[in-house]
Amino acid sequence: MKIKRVSKIESILDKVKTPSYICEEHLLEENLKLLKYIKEQSGAKILVALKGFAMWSTFDLVRKYLDGATASGLWEARLSFEELKKETHTYSPAFKEEDIFYIAKISDHIIFNSFNQLKKYKKIAKDINPNISIGIRVNPEYSSAPVDLYNPCGAFSRLGVTKSEFKKEEFDDEIEGLHFHALCEESANSLEKVLKVFEEKFKEYIPKCKWINFGGGHHITRDDYDVEKLIDLIKKFKKRYEVEVYLEPGEAVGWQSGVLVAEVVDIVHNKMDIAILDTSAETHMPDVLAMPYRPEVRGAAKPFEKPYTYRLGGNSCLAGDIIGDYSFDEPLKIGQKLIFEDMIHYTFVKNTTFNGIQLPSLAILKKDGSLKVVKEFTYEDFKNRLS
Repeated sequence: MKIKRVSKIESILDKVKTPSYICEEHLLEENLKLLKYIKEQSGAKILVALKGFAMWSTFDLVRKYLDGATASGLWEARLSFEELKKETHTYSPAFKEEDIFYIAKISDHIIFNSFNQLKKYKKIAKDINPNISIGIRVNPEYSSAPVDLYNPCGAFSRLGVTKSEFKKEEFDDEIEGLHFHALCEESANSLEKVLKVFEEKFKEYIPKCKWINFGGGHHITRDDYDVEKLIDLIKKFKKRYEVEVYLEPGEAVGWQSGVLVAEVVDIVHNKMDIAILDTSAETHMPDVLAMPYRPEVRGAAKPFEKPYTYRLGGNSCLAGDIIGDYSFDEPLKIGQKLIFEDMIHYTFVKNTTFNGIQLPSLAILKKDGSLKVVKEFTYEDFKNRLS
């Protein structure tokens, strides 16, 4: 099954007030259809990871295809429970006591990061919600994550219990599942390698489980992803152990389904032409600086491949607020709109109001061609985060 990706942003570009994130509904649905196909062929359940994709104005569509959401704490769990209204699976590196009561009440699965947390909160969770399924996160100590920042299995990781620290005597009948997360924008081949290590280290516990959560980082909707291999891996794993299998992609749900539209506010020259935009790497696309990576700009190329090269800079005071260098067929003009590709996942969920910079609006390009602005941020949004 292949995804058909044809963007329609240009058709409504003159209506866009910048900066704006725009999710293309038909492209999001293409991703969801592929995920549903994997569910049907493999028997796995698939959750949307809210840490990567939390555009709840699209949840009426997401609900049709996926089984629920995975949350990283109380507020994401509430968002899942109140807006998606399907399964809610909640994991945190460390739960606070004041949060655990409500989390347990609204979650279907709760996954603890350590035996300390498991021992402290297992009975509380079960007393509040007898139907809640309890799991623990393990660290297989193997990953092919591209950078240490996104490697949950790196040296001295705080995420999950390693085999040497796993307490066999505390793995009782109330623990129904194991969770691991070892991937970041990875292939089915990477999952195969992780699964091999996971099984070698925790094979005595897997048959005692009702479910195994394969975590996120599966780049399922990328064009070159081997979907059939993923399906085969899941089916064989389920057959070996007779357990439910969960996947929880975030990026794969929103992958290539939306853009960030920005405007050229000024052009200055300092040994090269520099376009200053009404967007910012520091505040609006943080992974550009953190990962780092170079986002694609529609119609642009690498520096000097086309006649006119510009450095695209953000509008914060941070000297390093640089998006990258790009070349264009024609000179850029003040007031011109630029389209940054693939900006719906891991962007607005991380946005800040550093420097008091306005947050981009959130909009949906509906399947009927209409543009629906679902959120515009104001001065009050900035002010109310302060005191």
